[in-house]
Amino acid sequence: MNPIDILIKYWGHTHFRLAQEEVINEIIAKKDTLALLPTAGGKSICYQIPALLEEGLCLVISPLIALMHDQIRHLESKGIKSVYINSEMHYSEIETALTNCIYGGIKFLYLSPEKLQNQLVQLRIKEMNINLIAVDEAHCISEWGHNFRPFYRYISEIRNIIPQAPILALTATANANVIKDIQHNLLFKKENVIRTSFARENISYRVENVKDKKSKLLILLNKIRSSVIIYTNTRRKTREITEFLRKNNLSANYYHAGLTTDEKSKRQLSWIKNQTRIIVATNAFGMGINKEDVKLIIHMDLPSSIESYFQESGRAGRNGEKAYAYLIANNTDIKRQKDLLELTHPPIKEIIEGYQNIANYLQIAENEFPKDPIPFDLISFSNKYKTSTLKAYNIIKYLEKEQYLKLIDPRYSSSKIRFAISSTELYKFQITNRFYDPFIKLLLRSYENLFNNLTIINEKQIANKYNTNEEKIKKLLLQLKQLEIIEYQKSNNIEQITFLEARKDFSYYHIDQAKWKKRKNYSEKRMDQIINYMIIKDTCRSQLLLHYFNEKANECGICDICIIKKRKKINKKIFNIISERIEKLITDSEMDLSEISNSLIDIREEEIINILTLLFEDDKIMKFGNKYQWKK
Repeated sequence: MNPIDILIKYWGHTHFRLAQEEVINEIIAKKDTLALLPTAGGKSICYQIPALLEEGLCLVISPLIALMHDQIRHLESKGIKSVYINSEMHYSEIETALTNCIYGGIKFLYLSPEKLQNQLVQLRIKEMNINLIAVDEAHCISEWGHNFRPFYRYISEIRNIIPQAPILALTATANANVIKDIQHNLLFKKENVIRTSFARENISYRVENVKDKKSKLLILLNKIRSSVIIYTNTRRKTREITEFLRKNNLSANYYHAGLTTDEKSKRQLSWIKNQTRIIVATNAFGMGINKEDVKLIIHMDLPSSIESYFQESGRAGRNGEKAYAYLIANNTDIKRQKDLLELTHPPIKEIIEGYQNIANYLQIAENEFPKDPIPFDLISFSNKYKTSTLKAYNIIKYLEKEQYLKLIDPRYSSSKIRFAISSTELYKFQITNRFYDPFIKLLLRSYENLFNNLTIINEKQIANKYNTNEEKIKKLLLQLKQLEIIEYQKSNNIEQITFLEARKDFSYYHIDQAKWKKRKNYSEKRMDQIINYMIIKDTCRSQLLLHYFNEKANECGICDICIIKKRKKINKKIFNIISERIEKLITDSEMDLSEISNSLIDIREEEIINILTLLFEDDKIMKFGNKYQWKK
């Protein structure tokens, strides 16, 4: 079979989009490849088709559990065997999944870069027939990108285990620095970049520099009646804006990383099914979601960079129809971003002191190297050392970049147990404590390696096997902990810290000042670029965005800057005549562009589009999907 046969068989398409075929051919030729495709550009097909053409499986490294889950569900609906490994799985589940990859005909194994560091995973990968390594959201490997994840830097180690497999790196947002960084860090045998235009010709980019953001928000939501994503920078604001919208009789819910996995899934699904019209979210929302009918993206705060803004606004108009990306910002946002930049780059002296304070707070002695993650209460720590939680958080994030420690998000904090006594001592305990004997036997049957490592457990699953409820299981585990039979770390909403090396002595701890300065200068440059995008008044916004990615483009004709230029050119008398005719057509009924054009056959469609656009700008008409109606 060839690539097009696979495309027809599994996807039902008869031709490839953009540069998909070119990327696939490079992978078939065993060439390391970096593919730069726009949001909704069909990146996953670029690794799925070459992997299906060859014996063996494809190892896919992806940053989000939700993203992996969606891909697995999509592949299995086509009868393609796939598995993923995440932090919520216990040892035996991981072992089973990995064994199936060796013997069970699995074609795709999805895992996070953190899980790639797992010793068991690395051992089993050596036994697998891996035909391709795909690195999704590859910009995460670069600290010059907008979503740096230090563990992405370790992906290259897998090349020592499976040197014969080519690497395909995929991203929708990468400037020149990031492109170079991706290839360097993934140890490309030879530079090889395939890119298509990042232009989204159907998205109208707009900036509203206003003080009263909420009033403008209501105007936009009543003007463009479609599925909507509203982005804001904090969890608190997602709740506040949602409450405001509900008070104004709009269907809305909020989404951020602090919600439980179940709650996030429910809210996301409700929005995807259009049971909820508006989702108000932090940047934790949207990656991997392919919802075609989103016609409006609104940013209520100034984003941190062009990359993040471009990626988030690109979630509009995936069906190719006209969509809108509004940035509602003002001078207060600029000041807030400048203040935030100072907070996110704490002075070197404060970083070193912060490292020592964290180690002291967690009671880690010099040269001690804790094996397991340690619960860490950021608020309590901040209070004790009389600092703000935001400053403490940013000190920790800088220490992560330097690979000294890692802050584990509470949503990945699963319950864990380990027997604190030997197997012989445990046997004696079971004989003398018959009440606990059946429960201990169940634990031993359900989980492996309980005497050596803290093992992730699931109290709900244990409860089902023990024919009781989850609270009873937690009580039994706590009793065994009090009896010093087990160590039990209960799942909670508190962060954890993992030390990535032994605690250093204060005098030996060093932060590279030149690197610190380079990082801050780079952040300042990115901030200046998004501020410039906000305040500019004479350059097409689409041109400005694409220039950031080293791409030349013509004026889009549909952003707010281009609309102003059009307004200056149009004849006022002709505008009024055509507007009156349009008003008569759509005052009492909704019509799409083709219906309006068919009714006004003496007027060029391009002229009708321009006038509809201006009428929309003047708040004379509303849009319901593709339909227009005159406002009464």
